[in-house]
Amino acid sequence: MSSPIFEPSNRLPSPPDHPVHASLSPVGSPSAADPPANLWQATRRALEMIKFSHTLFALPFALLGAALAAKGPDGWRGRPQDFVGILICMATARSAAMAFNRLVDRRYDAANPRTANRHLATGALSVNFARLFALTNTGLFIAATSLFLPNWLPLALSVPVLLWLLGYSYAKRFTSLAHYWLGLALGMAPLAAWIALRGDVAWTPVILSAVVLFWVGGFDIIYACQDVDFDRAVGLRSIPARLGVSRALWVARMSHALMLVCLLILGQAAGLGWIYHLGVAVVALVLLAEHLVVRSDDLARINLAFFQLNVVISVGLLMVGLLDLTFLG
Repeated sequence: MSSPIFEPSNRLPSPPDHPVHASLSPVGSPSAADPPANLWQATRRALEMIKFSHTLFALPFALLGAALAAKGPDGWRGRPQDFVGILICMATARSAAMAFNRLVDRRYDAANPRTANRHLATGALSVNFARLFALTNTGLFIAATSLFLPNWLPLALSVPVLLWLLGYSYAKRFTSLAHYWLGLALGMAPLAAWIALRGDVAWTPVILSAVVLFWVGGFDIIYACQDVDFDRAVGLRSIPARLGVSRALWVARMSHALMLVCLLILGQAAGLGWIYHLGVAVVALVLLAEHLVVRSDDLARINLAFFQLNVVISVGLLMVGLLDLTFLG
């Protein structure tokens, strides 16, 4: 007999109380896809559901924050278990938040043509397994903070951090600034890595967190332009839905300009040299390319701007930061 954890549920969430919802197409049939046959297949689908590869967005900034914290006048410091803890916490916190987001948004995903093929909408993954996946990663995240002991701050802050991460899934219900809620969610990563290694707060990681805040906020605005009509129809809030695509893209440009300003301030605050600043110049060119390939009358290349170019930015900044700290620090 099949386990209810693997079988897709036919019980769908009630539609939000919004008059436009009456015209939406119903949630897709849960039987549209074959359920996973075993735990391994279900886990693999869960990783696909949360786009685990997109961990590359925030992880390099967490590692850069850790590197800035670990580099001292006498060389590198920090225990191996601290760096292992940072990796585990990053992966599990993001996995918990993404699984929760897919659970909360599954009715919207099923009604939106762009997202109708997502795992929970098609029944490729059951709601019960997605809940188990989210809860497991939540527990692993909190448990992993014990690796930083006797530094107790990561453990003490783990639940408030999780609440912020999970809260993002509801942000579009009440604020058009949800893009920056997400930006702060990812932006906490470098500050958290610093706290994990040093047990205090300083301006350097705060500035790096601001870099991530404006970077993520900007590219999430671009990404949300794809859903402007759907968001307006169902009452979800976003900057593109409120201002229109053309004005929203200008907000994204200003956000990325602020990111570059913060990168320059970070270089001064952390005492970084020419290698880092050369990397910042390259990042500016990549951001320019990102905004050139996405126009209000042509959103076809958003996926290029969203993933490939942004991975170049995050991984590139980590590499130039490490090179600068190693050879010029």
